[in-house]
Amino acid sequence: MPLLWLFLIVLAIAAVGYVLGRSRALQSAGGDSRDLHSLPSYYGTNVAMKAAVPAFLLMLVWLLVQPLYINTVISGAIPDSAISDGANLGLVMSEVRRTAEGLDALVAAGEMTEAFARSARADLGDITQRLQDAGQIVTSEVTQPILRAAQDYRVMNATGSLLMSGAVIVLSLAGLLWGLRESQAAFRARNVVEAGVRALLIAAASIAILTTIGIVLSLVFNTIEFFRLYPASDFFFGLEWAPSFSGRGGSSELGVIPLLWGTFYISIVALLVAVPIGLFAAIYLSEYASRRVRGIAKPMLEVLAGIPTIVYGLFALLTVGPLLLSVFGREGLGWMQAGTAVMTAGIVMGIMLIPFVSSLSDDIINAVPQAMRDGSYGLGATKSETIKQVVLPAALPGIVGAILLAASRAIGETMIVVLGAGAAARLSLNPFEAMTTVTAKIVSQLTGDADFASPEALVAFALGMTLFVITLGLNVFALYIVRKYREQYE
Repeated sequence: MPLLWLFLIVLAIAAVGYVLGRSRALQSAGGDSRDLHSLPSYYGTNVAMKAAVPAFLLMLVWLLVQPLYINTVISGAIPDSAISDGANLGLVMSEVRRTAEGLDALVAAGEMTEAFARSARADLGDITQRLQDAGQIVTSEVTQPILRAAQDYRVMNATGSLLMSGAVIVLSLAGLLWGLRESQAAFRARNVVEAGVRALLIAAASIAILTTIGIVLSLVFNTIEFFRLYPASDFFFGLEWAPSFSGRGGSSELGVIPLLWGTFYISIVALLVAVPIGLFAAIYLSEYASRRVRGIAKPMLEVLAGIPTIVYGLFALLTVGPLLLSVFGREGLGWMQAGTAVMTAGIVMGIMLIPFVSSLSDDIINAVPQAMRDGSYGLGATKSETIKQVVLPAALPGIVGAILLAASRAIGETMIVVLGAGAAARLSLNPFEAMTTVTAKIVSQLTGDADFASPEALVAFALGMTLFVITLGLNVFALYIVRKYREQYE
């Protein structure tokens, strides 16, 4: 049964339970709601929650556990002879899952019967050709162990889905009956419902924490798997980035230093653009602009933060790149060979970061007590002297924190780099040459033609883990500076 239908069935049972629970409670009180402990709606909500919440929890746990169990069973049944040289069990399981998904797609499209998909005597060449024609597989030929494992995978997956549907519906009906049994006049339905709502709110508040933990664990486990296939020393200290998708990564050079250099170089150029403009804009808006001008200019400046990054990337590709090429290219100074370069991406990324720097700096400057300004004016200082010698030093820790947060935003940018900086991984000081960043290579590695369990695909997780550690360190350092020094001026 499709998950959507199962979800709708549980919701329908919960809705019926709400109506029945409410009416049953009123019936137990002789139709007079004043004799009930709680409002009638609480009794209906109690039945609906007991019918829906346990069923949805079971569905969620089942969806998480079933793939792990099936992968464990299927991988344990694959013979060692099916694992070729240069491969591992993860690669084989990737092919098994892809073959199973291809068979499911062919059966759903009517291009293959279910009996033929499950047949142990099916012609391997025919199966391979059909999957390749449907664009479902990229390997040269499906072997007998892979096909058999894929067929078992499909059977176990279908059986598990059927059992899950039955168990969820039975649990939902059991919750319905449980709630109806409790729908009596003396039952404290309001207390139960409020406790349930509180538990749901706590669960919702925990989603962010659990999501963060899940992201970190997925990065850690896949990074560990990558370092089992590729030396960590070559990754962290290698000076060449040359992935090869032809031989399971055996001839690949996956050194991260050129990517980190491109990431930091482009980020530095972006900050050189964003910090002066954003800081000067913040000083003007907070110290010089009238209330009317501030009310117009500040929202217009912050509109830049709402522009999608793909639009900035197109702006870099179609406008800034050709403009720089006309000045620094062959017809100009001769420094630039193409429109895609560090300078192109850095300038556009700096424009994108202006509202981050200006808004945060503006709020921090406004947080400086007015008494410090008045004291400076009382000593005879001018407005510019007050800003330079009193306001900015007082707000400096917060401004530094805003710059570091903008830097972490720049390091994680992708689309502007993909369209504006090029794809060359190199170590160079020339800002008019094409370079690439860690984020751009994460995208390219996960959209390549390598197997998902190969080093060329798993390296994306190692890159992501490296980037995660760098940006996390910048964010923690920025928050530390802001919190440590802000109290001195409150």
